[in-house]
Amino acid sequence: MSSRRVVITGLGALSPNGIGRENFWKNTCGGVSGIGRIAGFDPSGLSCQIAGEVKGFDPGIYYPAADLKKLPRAVPLAIAASTEALGDAGIDLKAFSEEDFENLGVIVGTGGSGFDFSEKQFEIYFSGRKNKVSPYAISNSLVGMLSSEISIYFGLQGRSHVISNGCTSSTDAIGYAFHTIRGGQENWFLSGGVEACVTPAMMAGFERMRVNPVNYNDSPARASRPFNIDREGFVLAEGAWMMVLEELEHAKRRGAEIYAEITGYGSTCDAYHRVAIMPDGRQSTRAINLAMKDAKTGREEVGYINFHGTSTPLNDRIETLAVKQAFNSHAMRIPASSTKSMVGHPQGASGALGCSVAALSLKRGFLPPTINMENPDPECDMDYLANTGRETAVRVAISNCISFGSKNSALVLKKFAD
Repeated sequence: MSSRRVVITGLGALSPNGIGRENFWKNTCGGVSGIGRIAGFDPSGLSCQIAGEVKGFDPGIYYPAADLKKLPRAVPLAIAASTEALGDAGIDLKAFSEEDFENLGVIVGTGGSGFDFSEKQFEIYFSGRKNKVSPYAISNSLVGMLSSEISIYFGLQGRSHVISNGCTSSTDAIGYAFHTIRGGQENWFLSGGVEACVTPAMMAGFERMRVNPVNYNDSPARASRPFNIDREGFVLAEGAWMMVLEELEHAKRRGAEIYAEITGYGSTCDAYHRVAIMPDGRQSTRAINLAMKDAKTGREEVGYINFHGTSTPLNDRIETLAVKQAFNSHAMRIPASSTKSMVGHPQGASGALGCSVAALSLKRGFLPPTINMENPDPECDMDYLANTGRETAVRVAISNCISFGSKNSALVLKKFAD
């Protein structure tokens, strides 16, 4: 196996609790929730009327109004986060050669990317207005459209791929980019996750599954409450978290700042159920173990875990069990948190959210909290950094994800040391 090292050199974030990397990080460390009553449409007919929406975002900065009518919301979110990540990495596209454009690719994870646009086109068609359906209805319904739009916007002619694998999508996208760079096939990628799934039909579908909280419409900031005995379910969210992943020597030649090193990735499948998690957590445990083996990292080295932590009764309990099985007695000494307590659950972008938090935690020596920890579940008894973050130096962190369809994926990140 190649010994090439892979580092994160740029970060961009559009989150319900902050637009821009620094706003997102400040609010996440401070326990600021971005969850509120849905503003994108009238939710009054829904039992759950709250979500994590990116507030105050102006897509017109990136596209003229005529183009925005042709695009789903995920695209400008992706472009904004990618623009920040590229700039943060010190990449000046104006100075790129033809070879540079051909070598920088895009690998992004998403659950669906075009939900809002597709829903509107179905509504138009089934209301008898067939001739008003957009000519972009087909292209925008294809999940692969998302990476294409990013590539087109920036003129990037390297690989342009989308991983759509439920809630592990962006973990898998980052893992794919990481292995491709480490294996010597490429030197860098723009990678991460984007989701814009807060739509009427998506909310109605999750309501039918009974996985959203229904008793917090008047107190939305308290609704996402991972690891609490009274947790009701996840709060749907949107957002974009994009990164520049780069081979170490390539980054050093550019003089790039380095946030963290990615050292391992593991992925498994329960092969159990289309939405439920296998109760024994065994395959989630195995994904974590595979990631640590890939990273050549021992259990005792891990100092922080960013949990998937969706606030559903099954996820939090089984994920805690899986982590305990992976780390044995050391699990009780590992600080952990769920950023979803502040952001909500951005579906396919979850892994990029977790990876971004892990990288920033390693770089800046601060572990963000899990907010709303009021009534801990006895079966969720780890150190979840309840309500208050912690300033501490950590050398190794894990970002963990669990998905519908029995998927499990984990990334290992390490504090950069030359």
